[in-house]
Amino acid sequence: MSIALRAVAGGCLMALLLGAGACDSGASPAAPPAVSSSKAPGSSGFFGGTDLAWVEITIAMNEELLPLLALAPTHASDPGLRALAAEVRATHEQELGTLRSLHDEAGLPAENPHKGMPMPGMVTPEQVAEAAAARGAAFDKLLAQHLRAHLEQGVKLAESEEKAGLEPRTKDLAARVVTGRRQFLAELPAPKSSGK
Repeated sequence: MSIALRAVAGGCLMALLLGAGACDSGASPAAPPAVSSSKAPGSSGFFGGTDLAWVEITIAMNEELLPLLALAPTHASDPGLRALAAEVRATHEQELGTLRSLHDEAGLPAENPHKGMPMPGMVTPEQVAEAAAARGAAFDKLLAQHLRAHLEQGVKLAESEEKAGLEPRTKDLAARVVTGRRQFLAELPAPKSSGK
């Protein structure tokens, strides 16, 4: 799939998630573009545009979160938050193995066009640097804030893949991501009121 086609597919997915109708011409919705393949849509190895965009975006989001999670053992004061960060880190590293296999099978290029994309839930190097300079409760607050945004956006993206994706293993992974991210959100401490 060309970079331009992947960018369009990714843009359409992002527009869908952000509630914009930028990809809708008013006609009935078109199927997302797919990689040329001798395989039939819905069969293993047939990647549609939504599948490709979701794989790349999720790889980028997971990779960008890992440096923040790596700070938790030495910077966090809340033992529960430290444990949750370790669990999220292990899960994301495992997901990355599966995502990278799907990425390679789909024939996507090594350079990820979504890496560093400014979007909800994408942890930035600046946010990691800010967190690295914090300790204790200040770090806990930053970690919880960025982790919550990452998990919430991850659920939205994975739900879109479940609905619009074509490749069965990719959709299955998205379903597991939704379940896992929701569980992590349930375990994440609620934001503290600024009035307390």
